[in-house]
Amino acid sequence: MSHCKFEQPRHGSLAFLPRKRAARHRGRCKAFPKDNAANPPHLTAFLSYKAGMTHVVRDLDRPGSKAHKKEIVEAVTVLEAPPMVIVGVVGYIETPRGMRALTSVWAEHLSEEVKRRFYKNWYRSKKKAFTKYASKYADAGKEIARDLERIKKYSTVVRVMAHTQMNKVRIGQRKAHIMEIQVNGGTIAEKVDWAREHFEKTVSVSDVFEKDEMIDVIGVTKGKGVEGVTARWGTKKLPRKTHRGLRKVACIGAWHPSRVMYSVARSGQDGYHHRTEANKKIYRIANGSDDTSAKTEFDITRKAITPLGGFPHYGEVKEDFVIIKGSCVGVKKRVLTLRKSLRTHTKRSALEKVDLKFIDTSSKFGHGRFQTKDEKKAFMGTLKKDLAANN
Repeated sequence: MSHCKFEQPRHGSLAFLPRKRAARHRGRCKAFPKDNAANPPHLTAFLSYKAGMTHVVRDLDRPGSKAHKKEIVEAVTVLEAPPMVIVGVVGYIETPRGMRALTSVWAEHLSEEVKRRFYKNWYRSKKKAFTKYASKYADAGKEIARDLERIKKYSTVVRVMAHTQMNKVRIGQRKAHIMEIQVNGGTIAEKVDWAREHFEKTVSVSDVFEKDEMIDVIGVTKGKGVEGVTARWGTKKLPRKTHRGLRKVACIGAWHPSRVMYSVARSGQDGYHHRTEANKKIYRIANGSDDTSAKTEFDITRKAITPLGGFPHYGEVKEDFVIIKGSCVGVKKRVLTLRKSLRTHTKRSALEKVDLKFIDTSSKFGHGRFQTKDEKKAFMGTLKKDLAANN
């Protein structure tokens, strides 16, 4: 028989119900790391854009493993993360029903890309967002200073409002992504002063994260549309001769109770779900415009992280980028939230110092053979198109 007659583990997890389309496109931080006043003020999250994947070679440092001190090949994901601009600060107070926003303070000047976020149709709008608010800075900013003092006096949590710079990434969008990022470290007054000092200034991803750090990636998965029970829940296919189809659930419940239980696998939306992936190790933080960003101590070839022909469906990485181990949620160009880990890591794999020996930059269209344009030209020689270009 092709099935278990009496009992078996259920197909699919009920932990992620309801399996419907995410309410928001950008991954939302529902929690931030625990604060420690002994540290200086710092941000706890950052926004990035998924560029694509490649592979790296490194020596494994894991005593007891059969692969200890041997070369291993690992898949990695490249996330482009241009500097973010801090444009505001918000203070929260604790209430019996949770956190409540006390007041918000915005910067005097906001760029067009962040103003677009406040309009449904920028083309038809009058583009007057924040023109009245900017007048608060006219009288030496007395009203602004009063709001900042209120935050210092009453708030228990301080978060800054930061947005991405869309003119630095080529994803076909001009409306900036904006999010609240919690400021940890120092006293409340120090947090507010830090936020005020950084108004209209940029913060780079290297100021938030560092190499070998474990982070969490929050985003929306790749959408698959409406799927049946076999693809959506992984249920067993029925025997070949089954009447009216075999990619079905044979029995969806008993006669009584005369309704379908919520736990029964049904067809519906698959993918485009909000998910948080924990414990992604950072292998490298560098700048894509640097022609040595993919260079290592063992591979001294001058090459940038962008593979030959660019990342498929993305293009070239020209700004700051982060290389993380393994895969992550979302399609190319999807905005992903990188957050400092909520856990204290003690595992050897989490504390391991990674030293990359090789980063692959061959073409991701088909089976790439060459790491650089010069290597390809030296192998192929002068081509007909080269002669045509010279003439």
